[in-house]
Amino acid sequence: MPTEIEDMVRTEIADLGVRIRSLRAERRWTLDELGNRTGLSKSYLSRLEEGDRQPSIAALLSIATTFGLSLNELFSSEPHSGQCVVVRNGTVPSRPGNGLYYRPLLSGDRHSNIQPMHITIPADRVGDELYRHDGEEWIYVLKGSLCLHLAHEKYVLDEGDATNFDASLPHRLTARNDRDAEIILVACPLPRKLLSSYL
Repeated sequence: MPTEIEDMVRTEIADLGVRIRSLRAERRWTLDELGNRTGLSKSYLSRLEEGDRQPSIAALLSIATTFGLSLNELFSSEPHSGQCVVVRNGTVPSRPGNGLYYRPLLSGDRHSNIQPMHITIPADRVGDELYRHDGEEWIYVLKGSLCLHLAHEKYVLDEGDATNFDASLPHRLTARNDRDAEIILVACPLPRKLLSSYL
């Protein structure tokens, strides 16, 4: 017969699964993408989300880091109590993804519809895949020069340049002049027409 502690653990694991699924849905990540980002298998993550697997500390740390959260924040579904969220330099590591290195610049505010990040575009980025998703993106070039491939057009952006575009159009970023480029990218997942309807 289950003890009170066992029941509490089971409830916490179930709540954690719901929390992970919610965080993943907010970012519009598939289980495969979360697996690639955390180094955990799709089946393992699926069982976690269903509350059927007790996670290891290493798995929890990997998941929390991927979402830009502390372990405490990973277990809490409460919104950040303050009106200001500060992300200290060096507290969130850069992570690889789609041939880029990105570092989230916002953490803890579950109600924000913007996703700012610092991105490094390697000069030797391989592949030619174009990406598309709902919403829009704003980019500011910190260092270097890059080419924005957008639908059938190409735009060259140098240091200090900025651009804003519809992210549902196929797009890709490549560095120019054999130098890595660094940018600030702010993604707004909510489509412009839907956002305008609320304003």
